[in-house]
Amino acid sequence: MPSDNIATQPPPTRAGHVNDESLSLLRLLEPDVIAAPHELFHALRTFDPVHWDPYMHAWVITSYPEVVTVLMNYSADRTPKPDYLDRLGLAVMKPFAEMMLQQMLFMDPPMHGRLRSLCAAAFTPRRVEELRSAIQSVADDLIDKVIANGQMNLLADFADPFPGIVTAKLLGVPAEDHKQLGAWVIDIAEVLGNFQHHPDRVAAIVQSLENLKNYIAAKMAEQRLSPNDGLINSLMTAEVDGQRLSDDEVIASTIVTMIGGRETTTNLIASGFLSLLRDPASLEQLRDHPEIAGTAVEELLRFESPVQHTARIAPEDMQLGGKTIKKGSRVVAALAAANRDPVRFSEPDRLNLTRSDNRHLAFGWAAHYCFGAPLARMEGQIGFNTLLRRLARPVLMDTKLEWRENAGLRGLARLNISFEPKSAETTA
Repeated sequence: MPSDNIATQPPPTRAGHVNDESLSLLRLLEPDVIAAPHELFHALRTFDPVHWDPYMHAWVITSYPEVVTVLMNYSADRTPKPDYLDRLGLAVMKPFAEMMLQQMLFMDPPMHGRLRSLCAAAFTPRRVEELRSAIQSVADDLIDKVIANGQMNLLADFADPFPGIVTAKLLGVPAEDHKQLGAWVIDIAEVLGNFQHHPDRVAAIVQSLENLKNYIAAKMAEQRLSPNDGLINSLMTAEVDGQRLSDDEVIASTIVTMIGGRETTTNLIASGFLSLLRDPASLEQLRDHPEIAGTAVEELLRFESPVQHTARIAPEDMQLGGKTIKKGSRVVAALAAANRDPVRFSEPDRLNLTRSDNRHLAFGWAAHYCFGAPLARMEGQIGFNTLLRRLARPVLMDTKLEWRENAGLRGLARLNISFEPKSAETTA
């Protein structure tokens, strides 16, 4: 969504300034490009790593050092004001703006620090570790349901329900609610991840947001009468220096947890497994050495980043890559492009599951680093190891891959594979 503090006028034309339609990030809306975006990212990094995109009315940053600079020094406060939405005729989108105003993703200090410290007090490493056995149980249960078939849609049968059920357990809500929660989350992610939206989808998406907010509010009411040890109750009761979250902040933080918990992990597992299928040597390496799952997950996050880009606002006139970024200009940091920058990573287009120097940007950087990263990592490690332990000789069945129409949260729409079930003795 646009913001009323975004500079939409292009900078002055000057030598070396490039406005080439083939370099526009809007091309991620093209099916062929979203299916293979790294050709576009490579061209941007090579030709114009700090690029004014007149079609996006934004600067697009694709080089690793400059993306890090943007994540560290540029403003995350990019929520459009309600009156600005009125002027654009987008009053229907106000519920999203109101939600964004309560989320740490769209805050700068000191508001960001307050909210993050309260959420961190509720979402502790101990809480994540306590989920380990439950995560393993969920992974095995999902495979139990399909293993006799000898084939599965990895997305619908595993990668999608796996983090959905785990997130429900984390929040302290019924696990069977994960399908409905997932449907609402996908709708909301359509707004947060895309550059533009289909007008005929707006009403349904806004309704999904309202439904999810009402669901969380109802669960909060239940927690006041009969509390459990789930994250919703922990967010409600978290206290740091005498401060607590408001009800709206609890709802907004829960929604962020749901989106991050589902989108990042679902796309990590589905896209990551596709990468392994395309690189049989790496697949066998991880199958034979499950102990490398930690570095393997980091490499798969780098190689096929679930979050392709994030936006910031220039807080003042700033220099970046030899160019002047005017105050208020919108800046898009292409995380996926930076994660394959040869300036930072040796042989960036090669999958190396034991890559030791791998400070990728899939979870962001600095103050806005994803606080759910430990859970996503644990789910990824358990998910990949369980799939490879229980499914022998997996083979891709799809002759043409279908990717979701989401330019920012890149993921497959389906991934059909065949396999040979391993014997009980082998999987023990």
